[in-house]
Amino acid sequence: MHPNPSFRTATREQNIAFARERGFGTLAVNGADGPLLSHVPFVVSQDEMTLEMHLVRSNPIARALATPLDAVISIQGPDSYISPDWYEINNQVPTWNYIAVHIRGRLEQLASEALRPHLDALSLANETKLLPKVPWTADKMDQEPLERMMRMIVPCRMTIETVDGTWKLGQNKPTEPRSSAAAQVTRNTLGHETAKLAALMNDVTTEP
Repeated sequence: MHPNPSFRTATREQNIAFARERGFGTLAVNGADGPLLSHVPFVVSQDEMTLEMHLVRSNPIARALATPLDAVISIQGPDSYISPDWYEINNQVPTWNYIAVHIRGRLEQLASEALRPHLDALSLANETKLLPKVPWTADKMDQEPLERMMRMIVPCRMTIETVDGTWKLGQNKPTEPRSSAAAQVTRNTLGHETAKLAALMNDVTTEP
């Protein structure tokens, strides 16, 4: 997380809401031979105390979960390169604006009975975002191929301990230079979801 406190003003609730909306991140644990990473979809519990996800059985993290492990999941949001020229003021340097949330906690493997409810909740969370499309459900699959695929994965849960977020949106710049940069961000190809990032840069006087 960026050390500048002006980029760290989002509340726990805002960071969790961001993570819930994204629903995808990079999971990391310390393995016997070094860090282990996996890119996973997840769901946040309604009480905001846990994350649930699944891993392929052959995944090194799944193999390491004979006992619970300390873990962190990094959730990345919109980002963009910022050219110093875009501020239209002197003595600026290149930088990168972005949103990222880190959730730390204790990761454990769940019993196999937890897998189907988890998968149903995960698909529902994402299919709901596609409305008015009729949501896909696992009931549309034949039982045999569904069970075969489920045997290849294991359910996991992270009990949330800390939530940290960096919303680096140019809060350390005056309003006019920041707005000037935001206008250029929408035309920039060195980033992702640049229109959303530009809108947030223009709105940092209220909430992230």
